[in-house]
Amino acid sequence: MIRAGVVAGVLVVVCAAPAYGLSAVDDDKLFTFRDARITESSGLAVSPGHDGVYYTHNDSAARPEFYAVGEDGRTKATFRLRGAEARDWEGMAASKDPATGRGVLWFADIGDNFDGAWPDISIYKVNEPRSLTDATLPAIRYRFRYADGARNAEGIMVHPKTGRLYVVSKEFAGGVYAAPKKLRTGRVNVLRRGVAAPLMATDAAYAPDGSSYVVRTYFSATLYRPSGEQISKVTMPDLEQAESIAYTADGKALLTGSEGPKSPVYRVPLPDAALPSVTPRASAPPDRPTAQGTRAAAEPASEPVGLTGRDILIWLVAAALAIGGIVLLARRTR
Repeated sequence: MIRAGVVAGVLVVVCAAPAYGLSAVDDDKLFTFRDARITESSGLAVSPGHDGVYYTHNDSAARPEFYAVGEDGRTKATFRLRGAEARDWEGMAASKDPATGRGVLWFADIGDNFDGAWPDISIYKVNEPRSLTDATLPAIRYRFRYADGARNAEGIMVHPKTGRLYVVSKEFAGGVYAAPKKLRTGRVNVLRRGVAAPLMATDAAYAPDGSSYVVRTYFSATLYRPSGEQISKVTMPDLEQAESIAYTADGKALLTGSEGPKSPVYRVPLPDAALPSVTPRASAPPDRPTAQGTRAAAEPASEPVGLTGRDILIWLVAAALAIGGIVLLARRTR
């Protein structure tokens, strides 16, 4: 299957090969979004405080709002963020406040298709609503910039034990960027690169017990230890435009969704090596000091490579097809 799109203003034609991983998975469709307003589901999270409830939001050119959806795919409530903007919302995460145990939702206005169009990006923090009725909620805005220059990103995740926020960039050689341990509203917070991320990451999420995290791409998903050590790849269902990823509440499966009207959400079981009951090998903690005295995502002894041989092959084919398409278009318009 060949798909075409625009990445950072450049035509890209993607030859979609079959998903790859340990083996084919028995993926089940959990539900389909029924709300006609949900046309570009870009973020996905499991509710920390309401059983059987999932949150999602639309992509760019939308209002600063999100939806609480039940297991039947029907919207239970719509929430607006007071004082927030929706320049290019690309992802969300859910966590629990260690002090109160209350659910916390994070919304990432981090999309930047021109890799530097915005001087800074924003992430909004909202206390999970106690009641599933339409409401406008107060939000705390945190502004960020990257220590190594502006870039596009679509994934955020929050470590469930430390509460540390991470942004995963969407690039040919992306990275996992750690936010400061303590976020401040009065100034721009600096994101610092840690370990590598897979090619063109579209979302990310931490496991409920903090033992692993997952990064989604258009082609598959990859599981990692907090140190950045790769556990395995996971085959994903074929979606129109893979955009979102989350763990189930018990941490035994992944949920993945797509953009588009009436888009589906699938449940994909985790491989045995990544199940919560498996004790991971000793590894570095999720954060450690750097030479500059700041704290960033831990780096393993050998940092994972952002591009695999398969990734390079796919993008070489894509580049060849894109060039061919551009030449053909130029000839037709002469």
